[in-house]
Amino acid sequence: MQRARQPVASSVGAVPSATTPGTPVRVGVGGDGPSGRKRVIMRQPTLFLTVGLPCTGKTTAAWRIEIEQRALRLTKDEWVKALYGHENPPSAQDVIEGRLIQIGLRALELGTNVVIDFGLWSRDERSALRRAAADLGATVQMRYFELDPAEQRRRLDRRQAEAPQTTWPMSDEELAEWAATIDIPTPGELDGSEPIDDPPAGFATWNEWRTHRWPPAVS
Repeated sequence: MQRARQPVASSVGAVPSATTPGTPVRVGVGGDGPSGRKRVIMRQPTLFLTVGLPCTGKTTAAWRIEIEQRALRLTKDEWVKALYGHENPPSAQDVIEGRLIQIGLRALELGTNVVIDFGLWSRDERSALRRAAADLGATVQMRYFELDPAEQRRRLDRRQAEAPQTTWPMSDEELAEWAATIDIPTPGELDGSEPIDDPPAGFATWNEWRTHRWPPAVS
């Protein structure tokens, strides 16, 4: 059996930095100090993006990032399961993702590291989040996870048997269709050397596209 590929991780975004997540980068003023005020150190947060198909190791990595980087973990499947149980309606998924993204961006704004654990199969989705993070002065680390189909199937079957409350049934046909659909990140996207794309035609900004992609309510 072919061994699973190791996830690739690199910082991306519009704010190049050699710092590690949470490194102090700017200073504000408030409170007590030499002039009666205290200097408050603000930290540059990092947005971690886990990219990949189901059962390739994304959520396991997100748990690790949560602990090691003191990050707010936003795993969509946990929320869909809690709200819909055995159902998995696409329209609700989009709204839940959008709401979690809003929470994540606010956390970045407050200086907290965030890990978004959605899969993010579309390059446009990743570009929109890279842009949003850069606008907030945050760095981005994108991690791509990939397995050969046989190992992916084995992991899915084991999860279905051991923890069915955490997943949904997935056929081999669905897995093959999704594998053909995903926009695999390019090396330049992963290491940040590729600039963030312009938003798709018909959208003036990535923020506008993001609102379209992740609507605020189920229609």
